[in-house]
Amino acid sequence: MSIKNLHFILVRPQLGENIGSVARAIKNFNITKLRIVNPKCEWPNKKAIATSVGAKDILKTTKIYKSLEESLDDLDLVFASSSRIRKVNKRTISIFDLKKKINKKNKIGLIFGPEASGLNNDEINYANYLVKIPTNKKFSSLNLSHSAIIFGFELFKFFSKKKVNFSSTYKSALATKSEINKFLNFIIYNLDKKGFLQPNHKRNSMIRNINNIFHRINLSEQEIRILLGIFSTLNAFNKKT
Repeated sequence: MSIKNLHFILVRPQLGENIGSVARAIKNFNITKLRIVNPKCEWPNKKAIATSVGAKDILKTTKIYKSLEESLDDLDLVFASSSRIRKVNKRTISIFDLKKKINKKNKIGLIFGPEASGLNNDEINYANYLVKIPTNKKFSSLNLSHSAIIFGFELFKFFSKKKVNFSSTYKSALATKSEINKFLNFIIYNLDKKGFLQPNHKRNSMIRNINNIFHRINLSEQEIRILLGIFSTLNAFNKKT
């Protein structure tokens, strides 16, 4: 099973803005299947389109259902999001354990209730598992799209086959030790002239600390040139004053 077989299902959503935000949230994590059961706002919805930003394609392919049962007919495994522990004979798991319950051969549905009340117990009965996002016990209710984006991220991590590496577009090479040492010699020479490295018995310790700072932080050639320019300008300014 690939991430393409994940279906996010919104049950009785109340606000078009939240539907649009959910579409945007799931597209961030390459999830494209959105289903809506008995929306309480008009559909299609202009506010949903506005808040979806670049995810209008998700809304265009969204399927509308009259009942939750109908929306689940072609699915094999269903998880229900809930912020509350329910008095139902249904196992509740943490979202961190969601991946342990996924069978890659199954088509999977994730159902989310309306913003004000969440899923009722009859709707929860359709799920194989209840899934809870650990939150502040005194303030556990999440916005619909916030809940969806957390689920999306967890599932994206599970289905991502390649390790993701991020590389900077910064082009300046790292400064060589020779360049750093020339810069440090310039600083120490001018600090000595200003009488900064005093008293004399602490001079070597202070120089060691200065050397450690600039050798530790992986300065680039461009950064060395900038620092040289800054210190040269300050030195020239002090001479004038």
